[in-house]
Amino acid sequence: MTIREYILTQLNSKSEVSIKSLIANYEGSISKQRLHKVIAELLVSGTIERIGLPPKTLYRLNNKVEEDIENHKTPTVNEDGGTQIDEDVLDSKFLVINEYGKIISGLEAFSYWCRQRNLPIEKTFDEYQTTLKKYDQYYTPAGIIDGIDKLKNTGGLGTVWLDKLFYIDFYAIERFGKTRLGTLLHYAKQGQNKFLMQLMMDLIKDRIEQLIIQSDVDCIAFVPPTIKREVQIMKFIEDKLNSYLPKLKIIKITGLIPIPQKSLSKLQERINNANHSFSVQSTVNYENLLLIDDAVGSGTTMNEIAGKIKYLNPNIKITGLAIVGSFKGFDVITDV
Repeated sequence: MTIREYILTQLNSKSEVSIKSLIANYEGSISKQRLHKVIAELLVSGTIERIGLPPKTLYRLNNKVEEDIENHKTPTVNEDGGTQIDEDVLDSKFLVINEYGKIISGLEAFSYWCRQRNLPIEKTFDEYQTTLKKYDQYYTPAGIIDGIDKLKNTGGLGTVWLDKLFYIDFYAIERFGKTRLGTLLHYAKQGQNKFLMQLMMDLIKDRIEQLIIQSDVDCIAFVPPTIKREVQIMKFIEDKLNSYLPKLKIIKITGLIPIPQKSLSKLQERINNANHSFSVQSTVNYENLLLIDDAVGSGTTMNEIAGKIKYLNPNIKITGLAIVGSFKGFDVITDV
């Protein structure tokens, strides 16, 4: 029995299996590397599907997808058990939520994305790596993105009140669309999905805490939401971050009809909206404030809030941090 046949036999009898259980039940000796190679081939061909994310990953037969394997070639596998495609890059970067509402990531997600567009996997992966390298220059050594120059170069913004601005990742990149973090944020917020919010927090919590230490932050503020939702993503982030630091209270003031920033396409409209929509309700006796929001497009919301804070304390240093942000210039992220 080949390893492929063994895996399929196990899946037929047990429905769902892990790499650990496949190794434990194999009669003889098999390396994890070799097993991962065959699993990768089965994922790319659409024969099986992956459930969950590492380290709690299971595999099962894919009965919903009927692919013509001849039309979608499996990536070439080298003798050392690796593939021509760097699976580590895809595991850390690529995530898709498909039409069934299932989370798929890594090589499986990239193969799915390519099949949906009738694209060759290996060639498209080369293009993906080239695109990623274009964005590498914007990441700091701490692995976050410095967005202050983008803010300063947004014409018509006026005074830039923020001293620093960072994103944990871009919301989307050219051609390939939403990043892993952008995808999680989008579906978590729109679906008010706590499971996806927790997956997002697992990716961002350490980096937020590192930034707090590196910037000597002595106070945190969270940008309040405009639209009422049963589960507010900013409140979820605040609760899960569970910081010991004092919090500066910011209030969202709305008129009869709440106007979210994403509904405004002109920069001046967004500035006016932010300027008249937020109020700082606490005493600002701090030196280094971290102002957190879920997404930054134009940057007007964060910048106007920073201006109100500095009106109360001109000497305070304010670092803005967004979970995701846009790439350059004036931008409107409309679907978050």
